[in-house]
Amino acid sequence: MNSFLDRASDRINRGVEYTLFGLGLAMALTVATQVFFRYVLNQSLFWSEELARFMLVWLTFLGTSVAYKRQAHPGVDILTRRLAPTLRKFVTIATHLLSLGFFLIMVVYGIQFAHFVRFQISPALTLPKWIILSIIPICGTILCVHGVTFLAAEFRRTSRDG
Repeated sequence: MNSFLDRASDRINRGVEYTLFGLGLAMALTVATQVFFRYVLNQSLFWSEELARFMLVWLTFLGTSVAYKRQAHPGVDILTRRLAPTLRKFVTIATHLLSLGFFLIMVVYGIQFAHFVRFQISPALTLPKWIILSIIPICGTILCVHGVTFLAAEFRRTSRDG
């Protein structure tokens, strides 16, 4: 049975995947346009490199949340596969709790850092840097939703299995 949390996590992930597609396409077009202007027209688009860099940062953070949701992140399970089922459940729950702690650190310190640079402006695009750096707490929040979903699913599995 899918809980509200499962559905919310799935919807958020779907939205992030669409955003990743759009950002990836925009970044590819920006870089292609930059190359065309530089090597064909012998002109420089002063803003294109900075924009591509900022899009890459956002792609990286958002891609991390999708990889986590799909459980596609690298892991070493050579030890956990050999554990007794009860101990394996404990390790899984502890891993989710540690991950949630890290994600909360991303949210708290990401907000503090974005606030710290709130008056700084990017040189080429003249965007406030807090906008660019807001991806850190945004991604941390998305990762928290996915982490709580995984943790709840593990508790449901534990209570169901006895």
